[in-house]
Formats: sequence, C-alpha cells, structure tokens
Amino acid sequence: AGGQRDSGQGAELMARAPADSDSSGAITHPPLIYLAGLLIGLGLDFVWPAPVLPQPAQYYLGAGLFALGLVPAAPAARAFVRAGTGLPVDRPTTALVTSGAYRFSRNPIYLGLTLAYLEIAAAIDSLWVVALLAGVLPVMHYGVIAREERYLDGKFGEAYRRYCARTRRWL
Repeated sequence: AGGQRDSGQGAELMARAPADSDSSGAITHPPLIYLAGLLIGLGLDFVWPAPVLPQPAQYYLGAGLFALGLVPAAPAARAFVRAGTGLPVDRPTTALVTSGAYRFSRNPIYLGLTLAYLEIAAAIDSLWVVALLAGVLPVMHYGVIAREERYLDGKFGEAYRRYCARTRRWL
C-alpha cells in the first residue's frame, strides 16, 4: 500500500517521488491473496462440507462483518485517490499521510479485506474458508506488509518511523 494525503485535515505530506520509479516489491496484489484462500477453502468445502453456523445466524454475521469491513477500507482507499498516490502495490507511493483511517491503523484496507473475507466465510458457512485465513494472514504479513514497511521506511525515513511508533499495524 502507499500513503495518502487528506486535503489539509491534519495530514502530513512527507515526500514526493517521480512516477513509476519505485514500488514496495509486494509479491502480488493483496486481493488476490485473499481470493486464493477463499477459492481453496470453497474447493475443500465442496469436497468436505464443514458447516458450523445455524442458517439465519450465518447471514446476520456475514452482513455485520461486511459492514465493519467497509468502515476502514472505503475511506482509506478514497484517501489514496485524493493524495494522487498509487493504491496498487506495484506503483510508487508518492505521499505518506497519517490522518483519517490511518490514524487508527497502518493497514485499514487490509483490515477491511480481512473482514470481507470473514463475511464471505460466514455467509457461506465454511469452516474451511475460516481456517485458511490462518494461511492468508502470514502471506499478507511477509509477502506484502513487511515489504511495504521496509519500502516506506526507506522512502520516508524518520517520519514513517514516528508514524509507526504511534499507530498500530492493524488496530
């Protein structure tokens, strides 16, 4: 992920970089990692169904998780657009902003993706999909987040380290 600027509402614009000169080196786009876990889980669920929730509960839980996922992810994604910085992990980050959803989490979009993943798992009542989140999250950590953190530290230096000191990775 990149950074974002929040149109003067307490945002810190730390630096600018020329377009297409750098990126985080993430292994792939994060939604694809979540999608892989979901598809493998669906395949296992098709072969060996493992429902755990009573039918009406699965829909309520799924809807609630989906709504919770939108809370951090949607405004965070909009912040990238406002800042004019790349949202895809293979594009350069041109701004680091620490306001909005990023005051509470360094990864609000990934938090939203995780909640959306759990929403799908609840809605389809698949224990396999939930279990595979235990594989998705380490791939996200080592293949995306750790690489982004190294990249942002190298690019924004002390300003990024101060941000990390005061803001949790997830919540």
